[in-house]
Amino acid sequence: MLDYFLSEQEVTWAQQFKIACILGPSIDEDNLIVEDVSCGDAFYQFIAIFWKVFGAVVPPRRIWGGWAAFIVALALVGVVTTIVGEVATVLGCVINLKPSVTGITLVAMGTSLPDTFASMTAARSSPHADSAIGNVTGSNSVNVFLGMGLPWMIATIYWRSKYDSDYYVPPGSLSFSVIVFLSCSMVCFLVLGLRRCFIGGELGGEGLARPISAGILFTLWFIYIILVSLESYGVIVVDVGDIPDPPSD
Repeated sequence: MLDYFLSEQEVTWAQQFKIACILGPSIDEDNLIVEDVSCGDAFYQFIAIFWKVFGAVVPPRRIWGGWAAFIVALALVGVVTTIVGEVATVLGCVINLKPSVTGITLVAMGTSLPDTFASMTAARSSPHADSAIGNVTGSNSVNVFLGMGLPWMIATIYWRSKYDSDYYVPPGSLSFSVIVFLSCSMVCFLVLGLRRCFIGGELGGEGLARPISAGILFTLWFIYIILVSLESYGVIVVDVGDIPDPPSD
């Protein structure tokens, strides 16, 4: 009912909060009830109403030509991602996980859930796979180039201005994690290429094409987690060479 209501008219900011709290039967374009409210719908409404109201804070798309909605939504994603990341970090400390393992499991999953749902929505609504796959690759590009580059630049400027020296962080065994990730990524792109050749598209497919592809990609993620975790706990020993001491202040 919500999707049909939103598609038929522009709602006001106040109406967004009302719609977030509404639970009613599904209707079609002829205003006929298609499906009554089930117990599952009621339970989902109960556990999701906070996030629905939270999302209603985003301004309607007609304000500032959609820029207000984009800016506020981006800020809310940042707030939620920060909270999820901090909670995951604390949980990792409580259950005695190493920071490196917490980062690639709890924190990574928590901060990537918005990208997952965005890709799922793009895959369902777009006639091509470009939006879904582009969202994943673009998100990781932002994480790697901007997420690391901007803080590193700020820290470098601060360190130079305050201590008159280079900003230095000693390396660990990151090379092993990167090599495993790149290897799994190459297999992932190989799967996408084979799907394009034999199925005709990166997403979808009939029969066992979808579950087999999903199983392969999930297995790649599982392999990455297992190998990096084993290396973090010393089961897999990697020689990183002599690590120089950082320069003193």
